[in-house]
Amino acid sequence: MKYRSISCYVVATLLAQPLHAQTPWTLRQCADYAIDHNISIKQKDNQRKQRDLQLSTARNSRLPDLSASASESFSFGRGLTLDNTYTNRSTNSTSFSLGTTVPLFTGFRIPNQIKLNQLNLEAATKDLEKAKDDISMQVAKAYVQILYDTEIAEVAHRQIAIDSAQVARLEAFLKNGKASPAEVSQQQSTLAQARLTATQADNNLQLSILALTQLLELSSPEGFSIVRPNVDSNASLFTLQSSLLSPDAIYQEALALKPEVQAENLRLTASERSIKIAKSALYPTLNFSAGLQSNYYKTDGIKADPFATQMKNNFSQYIGLSLNVPIFARFQTRNNIRSARLDYDNQQLQLENVKKALYKEIQQVYYNAVAADSKYHSSEAAAQSSQDAFTLVQAKYENGKATITEFNEAKNNYLKAESNLVQARYELLYQHALLNFYRGKELNF
Repeated sequence: MKYRSISCYVVATLLAQPLHAQTPWTLRQCADYAIDHNISIKQKDNQRKQRDLQLSTARNSRLPDLSASASESFSFGRGLTLDNTYTNRSTNSTSFSLGTTVPLFTGFRIPNQIKLNQLNLEAATKDLEKAKDDISMQVAKAYVQILYDTEIAEVAHRQIAIDSAQVARLEAFLKNGKASPAEVSQQQSTLAQARLTATQADNNLQLSILALTQLLELSSPEGFSIVRPNVDSNASLFTLQSSLLSPDAIYQEALALKPEVQAENLRLTASERSIKIAKSALYPTLNFSAGLQSNYYKTDGIKADPFATQMKNNFSQYIGLSLNVPIFARFQTRNNIRSARLDYDNQQLQLENVKKALYKEIQQVYYNAVAADSKYHSSEAAAQSSQDAFTLVQAKYENGKATITEFNEAKNNYLKAESNLVQARYELLYQHALLNFYRGKELNF
């Protein structure tokens, strides 16, 4: 999935503000920011750029090359003269040349190499998309964890409020002789435990915020907060089970959309090109060459024409065709073809492995979503029952018809049911978002 629509202005504004003044981040903003700053994604992008350069090199291999050379040589000692005698003389020579070679036929190696590099570039692009999908899923998971821990912390602080009110009530009763010191001490102990639970919940929330800010490559979690989705606007999600597609149906959609499958399909096609490239060594090759050259020669003791005259008189041009016919390459070509075919077989297995892994992921998410749907409805009913029970026991306790133990038990059951409902609600939202993600939709809620 691509999370590029967030404007540079928004990101710049977020960065320009002090951390404590930042507005809450949406899931979309978090995913966009993580994609822009994640190191592994930048590495994948560099790999894609490398593939692009390789494609450019392959395309340019069709062009003629051009090279120039110049040489200067000196000779000393005895040498053969024009009268067929040897004498001690020194000679020097200068030569210049300019030449080009054009590949006319390479056994179809060049066009296949171009296609191979084109497929590799497309596969690298899909790898980059997969890396972006992975970081987006990690961000979404961390985002949901913050939502869950926020709700749990709020439940824990509500428990403190309830227990504090009961401590104040019992202390007032103690003064009037309607409560014993033991009852006050018991409730104070319950309040202390509630404060400890809230502290632990706050710590868990801070750790989950830290985890997300680290995914975003932010320097500090201070002042960071997220937007809490409106659960009421997602009420349709809570009738999920009746509208779910089967894992097979979702899988068929994902096969045509997920970048990891597309990348392996592209590599499979590239493996076929590699076989053709290996086979190109069986064909003859034909090259055209042309060039210009000239030289200057001087022997001590013998009068020679001036440099410019010799360069003009010795100037020559040449053109030629060279044909190379492979006859026996020590079985190297045969083994290269066999090796390319084995690579193709391995790539088929890799593609099948990726497909199976994708199907397993979809199965896992599907049944997690079904379980989350069932858990949510059960938790909703349990929370309502616990709330009703707590309200009843609280009224009885305030009228002296229930003990403090019964009151605390009803309160704890109610708060536990609230925590379970919160967990089930966000788990259902997350699993539903994942199912849509595998179907090619944005990872959002």
